[in-house]
Amino acid sequence: MASQSGPEAAEEHTSGADIQSFFDSAPPLKNSLEITDKLKEFLDKNSIPTRDGRANRVVCVTSGGTTVPLEQRCVRYIDNFSSGHRGAASTEYFLKAGYAVIFLYRRGTCQPFCRSLPDDPFLECFKFIDKSHVKVREPHSEAVKMAISDHHNVIEKGLLLKLPFTTIFEYLQMLQMVATSLSVLGPHAMFYLAAAVSDFYVPWKSMAEHKIQSGSGPLDMSLVQVPKMLAVLRKEWAPFAYCISFKLETDKNILLKKADMALSKYKMHVVVANELLTRKEEVVVVTGDGKVSVCRDKTQVDSDVEDPLIKLLVEKHSIHLEDSCS
Repeated sequence: MASQSGPEAAEEHTSGADIQSFFDSAPPLKNSLEITDKLKEFLDKNSIPTRDGRANRVVCVTSGGTTVPLEQRCVRYIDNFSSGHRGAASTEYFLKAGYAVIFLYRRGTCQPFCRSLPDDPFLECFKFIDKSHVKVREPHSEAVKMAISDHHNVIEKGLLLKLPFTTIFEYLQMLQMVATSLSVLGPHAMFYLAAAVSDFYVPWKSMAEHKIQSGSGPLDMSLVQVPKMLAVLRKEWAPFAYCISFKLETDKNILLKKADMALSKYKMHVVVANELLTRKEEVVVVTGDGKVSVCRDKTQVDSDVEDPLIKLLVEKHSIHLEDSCS
């Protein structure tokens, strides 16, 4: 009843009135002033030109899936399976490529530099000596040491800003805040929209306030389509930024057709097409110039597809910057 996929999933037209109605009816962010201050501080630091006069590049990586609350005092919600692995891994590679990153992520999903840590990293990081003494455990592998070092380095330099969301209401309000803030960077800003955004939602005003009672029988609920924000992001929020969206399908026979439609309709610079079963092995980068298949290096045990994917996207962003300045 409530499909969950990328933000460009549905092809229906979204009007400006639909978008404004969504924001007008959404519960306001509780920490909007804090987010605004963090964004200003981050961009003030990372918009200063480098020593050779080049402007810094900043990318907003969205990651994980949004939830759709079914009650205002939420007990039940609609979710999807997104782990946030692609967004977290991609953030690491963008940082290595010299970008500052705003990581807009779902609470509880994968974090940058945490892929090498054990499943229960907090407890595993400490060693019990006796009832009065606990000390930090020495990392078991070089990969963990490197991840800790890399994370400390980017935090120390102020290159990574993490902003968490949970609901579809939080995500879209925060995306608008980030986009309008990044608009001052023009083509040096990038959006890498890897979050799995809900296609349908329950409007806040028509939502039950308290927990829906199971004793009242079968649940009959009408969901409204989430307005598609990609077009307004491109046209109004950050019109000069380089924008990359994702298209996920389970049917490979329609995947590239849907990616082409998203590229054309929402004026994205790139659409990354990935099939559910093979998404960790291969993606197809779709642009107006054609399609390029990007695969994981299978000769390397610890390789992932995000490594060559980000390298390709950085190259394309560089070409975009050159064209914008010419």
